[in-house]
Amino acid sequence: MGVEVVADPTVATGDRFNYFWNQRGEWVEEPNVRRGGESGVQRVFTENGRLIYIKRQTGHIYRSWLHPFGRPTVLRERDALEGLRQLQVGVPQMIFSGARRDEKNQWQALLVTAALEGFQELDKWYETGGRERYGEVVHDQILAELAQNLARMHLGRWQHSCLYIKHVFVRVVGEGETAKAEIALLDLEKCRQRWTAYGAARHDLKQLRRHSSFTPADWQKFIYLYEAAFGSAIKGLD
Repeated sequence: MGVEVVADPTVATGDRFNYFWNQRGEWVEEPNVRRGGESGVQRVFTENGRLIYIKRQTGHIYRSWLHPFGRPTVLRERDALEGLRQLQVGVPQMIFSGARRDEKNQWQALLVTAALEGFQELDKWYETGGRERYGEVVHDQILAELAQNLARMHLGRWQHSCLYIKHVFVRVVGEGETAKAEIALLDLEKCRQRWTAYGAARHDLKQLRRHSSFTPADWQKFIYLYEAAFGSAIKGLD
């Protein structure tokens, strides 16, 4: 399936919106009542057995100088997914996104993404013995991949804004010398572009440091790799 890109004012019509709106599955994020509405995420298996995640919102909006009357937060997340994928940052594949007004003129909005097959939270990877199983070479790959993904994101002036370690996912493909680490970032609902790359980087790195379980040695190695990726990318843009 392709991605439905909807311009503002955002209105998605037709069978695709109705199809995803009416799908039901296991709650992975129970509906939260905030931002003037409700938002929740369900894990759904499609008819062909594909695992997808559906974020369904009613009246769940944010306001900005561009959108003073409110805009569904999933559309900001959609913008971030598109922007980060263009920067080659690891994020979930978007299947569908759209919004419409219901009969009460209230926003209904959807964001449908594919499951990150084989990925798990980085902290859980540590807890389940991933570091011991794959060794320090692969662990260094993980730190390097995380550093490079974040550097690309920040150089594009995107700030994650909720960069907790639980939103960093890792997958290791292969064994032994052929093992390769991959990183993906989740929960981009608060992601936004800043005026400068440095502003985005400063905010996110402080947040990641507070909300991660990296040892001091691992954090110093990560920062070294991040600064190398950030500086190298800047030189490449000259």
